[in-house]
Amino acid sequence: MFVDSHCHLDFPELRDDLPQVLDAMRDGGVTHALCIGVEMGAWPAVHALALGHANLYASVGVHPDYEDLEEPGIGLLVARAHERKVVAIGETGLDYFRRSGDLEWQRARFRTHIRAAREAGRPLVIHTRAAADDTLAIMREERAADAGGVMHCFTETWDVAQRAIDLGFYISFSGIVTFRNATALKDVARQVPLSRMLIETDSPYLAPVPYRGKRNRPAYLPHVGAAVAAAKGIGPAEVEQATSATAERVFTLG
Repeated sequence: MFVDSHCHLDFPELRDDLPQVLDAMRDGGVTHALCIGVEMGAWPAVHALALGHANLYASVGVHPDYEDLEEPGIGLLVARAHERKVVAIGETGLDYFRRSGDLEWQRARFRTHIRAAREAGRPLVIHTRAAADDTLAIMREERAADAGGVMHCFTETWDVAQRAIDLGFYISFSGIVTFRNATALKDVARQVPLSRMLIETDSPYLAPVPYRGKRNRPAYLPHVGAAVAAAKGIGPAEVEQATSATAERVFTLG
């Protein structure tokens, strides 16, 4: 069994073919998936997926790329986090790659999500891109370690991974780790302890080899697991078992 720790089944690329997507997921040995919230307006659809399928779960949060939205307060995030089958807060974090200028609104939003996660007793799903130092600094300042969680779709250095692990966070690898030019990321996967690792698709994006460039789906998760196993010099079944058990524990699935 595999657990897809991060996907977006509510996005139009997947929701219009959801029965086939879920059938393929089952046939591929992916037994559970966490559907990630990226904005409050679309969150009811994410939650409905979790409520409608025994093997799907939801998170609640606002992605750092989304500007000019009504900001959720701590109270709203906590209330949503306590609803049935909501197991995490996020996707939250910092992204200095797609946004520029005064990004204090991103940092303030990130702090709100961390505080909500601590109050709700839910783990965080953290996105960071071109912002690792600020991300980790805010995590330390806001005591994100009290909530715990995962650095999703990790593409940073081993130093960044190590600092996140020291804060009690897990490192999640996506289809990027299968790419031929992802030599540095494969080396990070080799160094991250298997006990601190998760895997994900981030579907419908970042399809792994041999599907690179196509629409991604949870059924492709075993390819991510195989690439991680190759990087670590272990069998794919070992990655499958360890990451599934970790996902179940971190997100309290089942």
